[in-house]
Amino acid sequence: MPQKTQLAGDIRDQQDRILNDWVNYQLSAGTLRRDLIKEQELREASRQFLGLFVTALEDSEDISTPSWKPAKEFLADLTRTRALQGFNPSETAMFVFSLKQPVFDLVQRQNQHDAKKLGGDLWSMTLLLDKLGLYTMEIYQQSRDSIIQRQQQEMLELSTPVVQLWDEVLALPLIGTLDSGRTQVVMEALLQRIVDTGAKIAIIDITGVPTVDTLVAQHLMKTVSAARLMGADCIISGIRPQIAQTIVHLGVNLRDIVTKATLADAFRVALQRTGASVAKAALSAHGTTASGDDQDEGN
Repeated sequence: MPQKTQLAGDIRDQQDRILNDWVNYQLSAGTLRRDLIKEQELREASRQFLGLFVTALEDSEDISTPSWKPAKEFLADLTRTRALQGFNPSETAMFVFSLKQPVFDLVQRQNQHDAKKLGGDLWSMTLLLDKLGLYTMEIYQQSRDSIIQRQQQEMLELSTPVVQLWDEVLALPLIGTLDSGRTQVVMEALLQRIVDTGAKIAIIDITGVPTVDTLVAQHLMKTVSAARLMGADCIISGIRPQIAQTIVHLGVNLRDIVTKATLADAFRVALQRTGASVAKAALSAHGTTASGDDQDEGN
């Protein structure tokens, strides 16, 4: 009988004992997050994985073979769940590493009179469980990277709000550095709002953009061109003196684009283009807005 099959058979014969010992080891470990997982959940997860572990081991000790796919998928799902719950990588990997002790205890009991077989089984189980533990850490890192990327995407979307200032007038205040990824988010957000509102004017305010170099200027031009294709003219506001000098020095051609020093100036131009106007309300002697009745009473 092949060594791996015999060892797998020994583990299956004493599966209940191994499960109880394994759960007890996890419960007594200092790394267990009792605030994040209940004992019943831990016991059920351990029971499911141990069953998959034994089934795969009966076929091969190589975790890259198809027989290990169910066990690895279970570990991957468990790892992603724990990453979302707030477990750190070590706490997550201990789910696998803590299985060593009950398995080693079994190997010692079964091979106490055969030192050579004892050493071989212990070494093979060490390699196998180490590989599975490292696999959980790789999945954990992938999960965390995915969470971070999603959060960065959400932050990008939140940091580029498109505000409707007036009928047919939108404003896009930009804060921070413009790169290729953010420019794409900016364009998508602006174009979608143009479609939703039917806006004719889009004000892109760069007051919060620290520096404007050739790349940033190119990104702005792309955004303006995309908006024009959707039927909206763009006004760029927030052109500070140092930014104006930089643009001139770089030789960036903004001749076809209206630029203004402040958002207020750009808004005034936008109102003129749409045929709208804003006038100050007349004030009464008491400093309040004078209505028609107040004016009549004053006569």
